[in-house]
Amino acid sequence: MSGTDNKLVIKSVSKTFKTKKTDVTALQETTFDVREGEFVTILGPSGCGKSTILRVVAGLVAPSSGKVLLDGKMITSPGPERGMVFQSYTLFPWLTVQKNIEFGLELKKNGKDAREKEARRYLELIGLSGFENVYPVNLSGGMKQRVAIARALANEPEVLLMDEPFGALDAQTRTLMQELLLNVWEETRKTIMFVTHDVEEAIFLGDTIYVMTARPGRIKEKIKVDLPRSRNYEIKDKPEFLAYKRHALELIRQESIKAANIV
Repeated sequence: MSGTDNKLVIKSVSKTFKTKKTDVTALQETTFDVREGEFVTILGPSGCGKSTILRVVAGLVAPSSGKVLLDGKMITSPGPERGMVFQSYTLFPWLTVQKNIEFGLELKKNGKDAREKEARRYLELIGLSGFENVYPVNLSGGMKQRVAIARALANEPEVLLMDEPFGALDAQTRTLMQELLLNVWEETRKTIMFVTHDVEEAIFLGDTIYVMTARPGRIKEKIKVDLPRSRNYEIKDKPEFLAYKRHALELIRQESIKAANIV
């Protein structure tokens, strides 16, 4: 991928974690680009370095080699232009739904009226209008994750980084959350990097899938998902979707066999 529309450039990034006993290479040299407004999914077996890539892009982990560029500028630390959504909901239990969404805006010293207006906008976008004054303890898992997504979006990041955000949800809620996220993406057209080990999820959401090898991870294959937008759950039964699924499953199976040392 080349051109001037690249939002992110991940160039020769590797990561080795040093321990007292040994060094563990989580990620081999990895290079790929993400275009402005693109929805990229990163797919691979457990422990292949998917989350490591995301944390390097977030500025939470320094690469052992290589660099990440956002709009041509090197990333060296976390910043407000990158929003992060984790698998755990990371909501503040002592704050209401609305106050959780407003949290980053308050840190930016935005005025009360502006904060409330922005929070209401994203509450409507995620389908939680009417829940402004509810505390996280009274929300379902899917609702908590919707609030976490709204909180990240309310800060107006240029890139949204999502680390298996639906991994803890039951299958039905997960499907609904995938559709909700696509609706949000179509509304906002944010650049999104989304890590998952779920093949169907990667295909359903992504414009591009990067399939990773077993640890130490690297990009095994780039898959362009040529499926129409907008998408709903019915597309998962279409022959072209199933063809992508078969191909991706075979790639993952090859790597899982390697990781398990099965001959």
